[in-house]
Amino acid sequence: MISPVLAQKVLEAALSKGGDFSEIFIEEKYKTNLELIGGRLEHAVTGRDFGLGLRILSGSNAIYVHTNRLDENSLIAFAKQASSVAGVMSSRENIVLHSKAVTTHKYFKYPEQVEKARKVELLRQIHQAATQYDPMITQVIARYMDEDQRVLIANSEGLLVEDRRLRTRLVGTCVATYNGQMQTGMSDMAGLYGFELYDNADIASIGVEAARTAKTMAMADDCVSGRFPVIIDNAFGGVIFHEACGHGLEAEFISKGASVFTGKLGKNIATPMITAIDDGTIPNGWGSGAVDDEGHPTQRNVLIEKGVLKSYLVDRRNGLRMNTPANGASRRQSYQFAPTSRMSNTFIAPGESKIGDLIGSVEFGLYAKKMGGGSVNPATGDFNFSVGEAYMVRNGKIAEPVKGATLIGTGLEVLQKIDMVADNLDYGFGMCGASSGSIPAIVGQPAVRVSEITVGGKKEA
Repeated sequence: MISPVLAQKVLEAALSKGGDFSEIFIEEKYKTNLELIGGRLEHAVTGRDFGLGLRILSGSNAIYVHTNRLDENSLIAFAKQASSVAGVMSSRENIVLHSKAVTTHKYFKYPEQVEKARKVELLRQIHQAATQYDPMITQVIARYMDEDQRVLIANSEGLLVEDRRLRTRLVGTCVATYNGQMQTGMSDMAGLYGFELYDNADIASIGVEAARTAKTMAMADDCVSGRFPVIIDNAFGGVIFHEACGHGLEAEFISKGASVFTGKLGKNIATPMITAIDDGTIPNGWGSGAVDDEGHPTQRNVLIEKGVLKSYLVDRRNGLRMNTPANGASRRQSYQFAPTSRMSNTFIAPGESKIGDLIGSVEFGLYAKKMGGGSVNPATGDFNFSVGEAYMVRNGKIAEPVKGATLIGTGLEVLQKIDMVADNLDYGFGMCGASSGSIPAIVGQPAVRVSEITVGGKKEA
């Protein structure tokens, strides 16, 4: 990191020839990635990222540059060069930084203090549990990651804040082969934790769950196609809201009129039983932090309340375009990326029904137990998502497993057709990619029933 005195000099130099706002983001990150394939350690990478990102705003126009040279002379010259192309001269002469204390999340076992052999042992537990589950399991991949990120953020308005973020994640992926057909299953564990996340954790269950999903889908028949009710289960089921709706509520799209939700504040966009929240303050949440990547405290932002659109996710630059204050939603992958509005931990709030009520209400439909990946157009909300584990529902009961199911529709359509919400809220973990890089994010929801949606499959209903 650098001293507050040098940070002040850099911010002043950044405005010396143009611009009206300057900001620095300094990052030091230590990370480890391990991958066990077929019981052998195939990849073991440790590294350190260190650098400074400088942003200069002139109105809502922005310049962003970054460097690894953090000695004083290099930084001052670097900042002045960036300032020379920033536009209107600044009227700000002296910047006084005020250090702001933040309440950080609690960590107890720092990953760098844990031997690599202990981390590899976690992967071996996943591998052993998965391979012993069934002879049908033909491949097991176990992955471990941790990172220790320290950031310092300062700007020309006097803000100076530091944060430390530890994250770790375990992922098990299995392939099952049946009659020449292969299917995959995945399970994971993650959080804003140190290595204490794995104290008393059932590591083997990651391998068992991944293997169970893979075997079930390998033996499944093809899914039927058509339009009928779909029950999307909790946890990673929230990926549809995240992708098809959440991105459209980010100011990066709203400020450009590139979202289907532009101009809809205060309007009903969903059924009254839908309340959707983005909460960067969840203790030790995978997408949490004490401050966002502009240095502002993270917040619990209610996006939709009982069907009414209440707010967007707003960063500083796009907030200027919208004449709307930032609300702790600015994020970036590293110092190499300019920040923008992004989700953190996004979920649909629980309802009052039981999962059994949802299933029992369907005569013929699909139960999407686990969602997979997909694609979405934020401007229209059009999406296409695969279902990682699915079952037909017949006469109010879960019936045979089916593979190859896809859900096709739009975010607005789904929001208007959710007519039952269960009480079993849970979270899933993912990496979200966008213009400011790939960042950790929670997706979550209770089980929901969509009254009708297009289901893609290889068989006719």
